Amino acid sequence: MGEFELIARHFTRSPRRRDRVALGVGDDCALLVPAPGQQLAVSTDMLLEGRHFLSTVPPERLGHKALAVNLSDLAACGAEPLAFTLALALPRADASFLAPFAQGLFELADAHGIDLVGGDTTAGPLAICITVLGQVPPGQALLRSGARAGDEVWVSGALGDARLALEAFRGRVALEGDGLEVARRAMERPEPRVGLGLALRGVASAAIDLSDGLAGDLGHVLAASGVGARLDVDALPRSVLLAGQPRELQLECLLAGGDDYELLFTAPVARRQAVLAAGAGAGVPLARVGTIEAEPGLRLVDRDGQALAARFAGFDHFAEDRR
Repeated sequence: MGEFELIARHFTRSPRRRDRVALGVGDDCALLVPAPGQQLAVSTDMLLEGRHFLSTVPPERLGHKALAVNLSDLAACGAEPLAFTLALALPRADASFLAPFAQGLFELADAHGIDLVGGDTTAGPLAICITVLGQVPPGQALLRSGARAGDEVWVSGALGDARLALEAFRGRVALEGDGLEVARRAMERPEPRVGLGLALRGVASAAIDLSDGLAGDLGHVLAASGVGARLDVDALPRSVLLAGQPRELQLECLLAGGDDYELLFTAPVARRQAVLAAGAGAGVPLARVGTIEAEPGLRLVDRDGQALAARFAGFDHFAEDRR
């Protein structure tokens, strides 16, 4: 199978949203039609085999995750998805991989009403790079820099199961029954919180998606906003599966795990009911887990207010691999 046959067979479709896509796959450039007066939101993520995903991941889940991690960035910005591009390096043109990969990719794309509008393919070690494009009204984008002292810290969903799956694959944890599949699904098939991000426009003061671990990602918000935070580790939402693990492992998965793709955001206390309404409207559970403080730094406490050592750090691609 040649390059152009590969593209035509697995990745070429007529645009589903011609109100947004004037020209899609097949030319030197795609032509998009943002709504009048909207700002364009753009995010890119690259996934490398052995670095971001295991070789054992089913191709359909890999296709889903490759797009999901980009949509999660739009969610954290409060942007509505428009379209995306795909750059794909493949060791070989293998239809048994490409067909389910494309299926997982397009199922998520269809769920969010967006089209694949271009990209590139080449031979090489397996690597996936997606750029997603969205739109947001001027002045309504959620940024990392808006947190203020007194704001509450919230997170969506449950945290830590993706890291728990990784530890199971490493042989550090033995998960019984369907526990491995539950954790593995969290790692391989995250759900981007796009609806929640849209609902938080005008409500949240700052936001970020949790890709590299809560401690590290919250640290980005604190640095951008010039503030600190007090975080109640016992309030962090976790699954029954993770809650059954030793406490030290729970904290490691919750604070430094990464791959959660939930939203962490801040909001004034006066907006608490609006926050809860946003979560209910999006069908996403929310947990209030801390408070923004004027003093810089992250302070971890338990439910009794006892301080814990802030020894958890987020993932850094160019530091020693903590995972």
